[in-house]
Amino acid sequence: MVNFFFKSRSYGLLGIGCSFAAQLVLAQPVPTPGVPVPLTDLSAFASPTSNWRIAGNVRADLNKDNTLITEKGTGTLVNIPLEKAPADPKNPYKYDLFTTLQHGDVDLELDYMMAANSNSGVYLQGRYEVQLRDSWTIRTPNVHDNGAVYERWDEKRTDGQKGYEGHPARQNASRAPGLWQHIKISFQAPRFNTNGQKTENGRVIRVELNGVVIQEDVELTGPTRGSAFADEKPVGPLRIQGDHGAVAIRNIRYVAYDKPRPELLNLKYAVYKGKFQKEPEYDKTAPESEGAITVLSASVSRIPNEFLIRYTGTLRVSEPGEYRFNLGVPGGGGMMKINNQMVISPAEWNAKGQATLPKGDLPFELLYSKFVDWAQPALGLTMAGPGIREYAVSDMAGGSGEEVDPIIVDASTNTMLRSFMDMPGEKNTQGRTLRVTHAVSVGSPEHVHYTYDLDKGALVQVWRGDFLDTTPMWHDRGDGSSRPMGMVQRLGAPTLFLTKLASPQANWMTDTTGSGYRPKGYVLDDNDRPTFRYQSYGASVDDKIRVLNEGKGIQREVTVANPAGDLYARLISGTSISALENGMYLVDGQEYVRIDDVSGAKPAIRESNGRQELIVPVKGKITYSILF
Repeated sequence: MVNFFFKSRSYGLLGIGCSFAAQLVLAQPVPTPGVPVPLTDLSAFASPTSNWRIAGNVRADLNKDNTLITEKGTGTLVNIPLEKAPADPKNPYKYDLFTTLQHGDVDLELDYMMAANSNSGVYLQGRYEVQLRDSWTIRTPNVHDNGAVYERWDEKRTDGQKGYEGHPARQNASRAPGLWQHIKISFQAPRFNTNGQKTENGRVIRVELNGVVIQEDVELTGPTRGSAFADEKPVGPLRIQGDHGAVAIRNIRYVAYDKPRPELLNLKYAVYKGKFQKEPEYDKTAPESEGAITVLSASVSRIPNEFLIRYTGTLRVSEPGEYRFNLGVPGGGGMMKINNQMVISPAEWNAKGQATLPKGDLPFELLYSKFVDWAQPALGLTMAGPGIREYAVSDMAGGSGEEVDPIIVDASTNTMLRSFMDMPGEKNTQGRTLRVTHAVSVGSPEHVHYTYDLDKGALVQVWRGDFLDTTPMWHDRGDGSSRPMGMVQRLGAPTLFLTKLASPQANWMTDTTGSGYRPKGYVLDDNDRPTFRYQSYGASVDDKIRVLNEGKGIQREVTVANPAGDLYARLISGTSISALENGMYLVDGQEYVRIDDVSGAKPAIRESNGRQELIVPVKGKITYSILF
């Protein structure tokens, strides 16, 4: 007999159940390690032409279009388009690169670097293009920009309508040329019957660019423009465009989903009325109703509250291996056994479980107990396994639970908002995610935004795309925090911008003790853009941050009145900082720092606590830009 847990914990855990059920919509693939495509040579590709090569380090020149500079080595695939390459009418895709891999359903991820004003693309199955393009300065992306699912094309249509069914990225989450970008693509291949007739269109389930979801559930009625094949097939090669522009690619990984899904067979249900504290003795308890069903569903119960549904049947497993399960039960709790083994314990609500399943027909049992009046009955179960993408085993009816409409703040004009701001990846002294408690986020109609920490005079993060999701702050009781919505460049744990150093190698101060730091608020210019003011080490400081032309990043101008002789400014920190030409620095391959005016002082890169910092002596005014 299994004891249930529907006691005082129930209402506290119900919120988890409601929110989890909403997540059961399969927009987020289950993370899997993926198979790497080796890039020590070109053997993973079919008949590569001379525009393709394997290199080590790669960088771009922001001032030279379509130019990548390579170094000898391995690990990076590079396309340098051939000058005056002869066209081949019989093979128009001669300079494109095709993998020897043939894929159907697949999750694909890779890093890529665009040259300035360059254009390329990844074709799933050689037929359906996701655009790779330098869209650095684009405010509102179209079907030709980075991350778009490219349009289809029909020459028979009238001018202006030949291109159709293209899907631009939801927002521009792109980085500057020469910076590494990361894209994840989840693709479902078209389905065909035994006669070879298409029964279901392919789909781009999801595209995530630099951590931002930019595409979801895009139906592909046919190949996009420039497809290497006129027909559609269950499988095809990955293809990378090679005749348009210079591009570098590394860390290609994929997960192929080519195994048959487990099937739930002989599924039966029995509904028991009551608020069960433990599993009932079924031979002594008569069900209110019972019967056979074809899919798991909470709708079999006609009782609105205080009931238990027991589902039993057979799970037919064709592919043995490790399986993962997500169970969502708003307004109650659940338990699941497979092959007479506990997979999801009744001590866990709306939980994840995993089990190693053998091939064959396995006994299946699932319990759902509902007991909270105001929540709607719902049941969601998903599973994923070896070569099997996560899918819903339940009907999902009512499975959205208490979904919350997001509360979004747009920055159609210059906009400021104070809130708490969490810093993923940074920890406080208790080991929890660091929270900036006096954060001011400043948004711009150029779609470039930043967050400033009033407690330390620190630039916390910059981002491109949409402005803020304030749902955590304003929904229900809220927790006072907001979240950036675009492609975020976090600049590390907030620390003082200005510090006195006894020598250029002395440790940077981590708090304001001894600095005399005093925030003095901010003033707005005629366009409602703030200049922050504070005192530090006896000096008055004006800190002005503005968006660069074309939205290329931000420029920061810090004016220090009568600075002390041993005062320094820390412009940026990172794992790796490399000096480039003309006062430019590359930081972790993720952003550029450009020295614009430091009153004749000499910047220096130094080592500190296993990281690197770019610091400069303060002589009055410091102006620098972050391009990303």
